[in-house]
Amino acid sequence: MKMRFAFHAICAIALLVPAAASAAPPSPVDSAAMAARVKAEFLHAWNGYRQYAWGHDELKPLSKKPFDWYGQSLLMTPVDALDTLVLMGLNREADEDRALIDSKLDFDKDIDVKVFEINIRLLGGLLSGYQLTHDPVLLKKAEDLGTRLLPAFDSPTGLPYRFVNLRTGKVHGTVSNPAETGTLILEFGTLGKLTGKPVFYAKAKRALIATFERRSKIGLVGAGINVETGAWTDTDSSISGGIDSYYEYLWKCWRLFGDKDCLRMWKASISAANRYLADDFHGELWYGHADMNTGRRTATEYGALDAFFPGLLALSGDVKRAARLQDSSFRMWNLYGIEPEVLDYRAMKIAYDGYALRPEIVESTFYLHHYTHDPKYLGMGRTMFDDFVKYCRSDAGYAALKSVVTKQQKDDMESFVLAETFKYYWLLFHPQSLDFNAVTFNTEAHLLRRTW
Repeated sequence: MKMRFAFHAICAIALLVPAAASAAPPSPVDSAAMAARVKAEFLHAWNGYRQYAWGHDELKPLSKKPFDWYGQSLLMTPVDALDTLVLMGLNREADEDRALIDSKLDFDKDIDVKVFEINIRLLGGLLSGYQLTHDPVLLKKAEDLGTRLLPAFDSPTGLPYRFVNLRTGKVHGTVSNPAETGTLILEFGTLGKLTGKPVFYAKAKRALIATFERRSKIGLVGAGINVETGAWTDTDSSISGGIDSYYEYLWKCWRLFGDKDCLRMWKASISAANRYLADDFHGELWYGHADMNTGRRTATEYGALDAFFPGLLALSGDVKRAARLQDSSFRMWNLYGIEPEVLDYRAMKIAYDGYALRPEIVESTFYLHHYTHDPKYLGMGRTMFDDFVKYCRSDAGYAALKSVVTKQQKDDMESFVLAETFKYYWLLFHPQSLDFNAVTFNTEAHLLRRTW
């Protein structure tokens, strides 16, 4: 569940394949066998990274070359993958990974980083890794990183700038969005609790409240906001990229910290989202776009990023609505055997046909199975994993798709594939890996626990 913007294709692609009709009940799922498959495929991707990109941010799985986000490695994949390695019981690989992080990860770099991504991937990953392994070096590095990110909050409104220089603290990027301004409190709050430094919690909570307080009269937020003036620059409202994890962190702040302000903000926000963004069309539930001020429907688009929402609905207690929306997400997946980035659900046309190996639909499947124990969600997971392996596996790892229609692969395997996509498949089929009630996942699927 993360704010990663979808880039719309110039032309919509008509869906020539009818929706999957009701079929005979699927065969029972052997969860143990599926978990073993997931672990084996995760190791395939991890070993590809280990062989061709060790010490770098990511692996390019087709060219078998390393890639660093900012020209210098921040060990994005090693940090993101650490807790997955631990959960899967891959102790040798986890120890090797942790040794690399302990010895090589250095944030004293003259680079401008995107606060949102560095927060959810690196800060979240270090905190989760620390809580799972009790390695004090990981907490020390998390505190160093959090301290270097703090200048981003020094705006007139308290809303964070989008970019900060890790060495100098210089900031830029005045036009942000609710996902980036409101997806910080889980990581900064946990850091504050673990270090005994309340400044981290306070800064992130101020940013979350500042976002909420600028909602419209009908309770919606837009897709763009100026962090210096607090004025909206884009009034399009949705649950998609640019807004998505803002909703997630309102509820999860309450779940992890017991913060009643977050619960109050969640109740007001989810009520507005369900009223103005939900779209019951031909008996199916979708969530589209609307103008934040009027509630007028502006687009009937739902996609891979939006597919996190059934999981959030289930986690917050609305399992019936979650199940209906998950059925829509799975219909989207089955149109071409793998989900597109964006679908116009009323026209049943693909608006953007890429597939970035996203985890959100798997995440929601995991949550719904947890709450309902309905075996149909294991069947969903098996279908999706079969398709995932069939179309995205490459010699050195897993590759995104340029198009779900042609299934042409793209030379891209972001770190979230190892942090989230494989983790949620694993947890769906091997839920005994963790105590569900004791953890809260950040939007990069890093496990945070209330140990303070």
